[in-house]
Amino acid sequence: MTLSTRRNRASAPGGELLDVRSVHLDDPLVRPLLEDLAAEYATRYSDVLTADDLLHEMEEYPAADFAAPDGDLILVLLGPAPVAGGAFRRRTEPELGDVRLSAYPSRARAEDGTPAVPTAELKRIWTHGAHRRRGLARVVLTELERRAAASGYERIYLTTGPRQPEAAALYVATGYTPLFDPAAPAEEFGPLAFEKWLCPA
Repeated sequence: MTLSTRRNRASAPGGELLDVRSVHLDDPLVRPLLEDLAAEYATRYSDVLTADDLLHEMEEYPAADFAAPDGDLILVLLGPAPVAGGAFRRRTEPELGDVRLSAYPSRARAEDGTPAVPTAELKRIWTHGAHRRRGLARVVLTELERRAAASGYERIYLTTGPRQPEAAALYVATGYTPLFDPAAPAEEFGPLAFEKWLCPA
């Protein structure tokens, strides 16, 4: 069943009218997102990830993590078809990346490495292969940031893989701070961590 209680309209950079809606992880409309992400990971990381690893990555978090009040999963639809999407959840685990590179290092993390302020973790950022380079990922990020702020989060944290330079470039271009040295080879760090403060004061 598609949840339609949190919907709004947005315009793509090309002017098309988009339907942005919250959905449950089990919604059939989410299947293309999960299948495309699994295929992307399999292509880019086939020498280091097994099929079991990929399955674990896609099922690592329960569906409840991506639902209100602490999370959300959105799809961007063009007509009836999902063309982009993404999610956030409450981050409670220790974080990766060098906190000294944070915009507010003294506020970012507790001594055990867990977030010291309410932090939303972005997951499952996706754009359909036939609709890339049209600004849809920015639409997703903007909407997730807006919803995370409305849910009381002060900060956003995310990781992306070292073999996904397009994703890393997108995050830098949209105001995310790398918690690693961008000049060093990305493979040195494993997952690349980023943050963005929504309420820095």
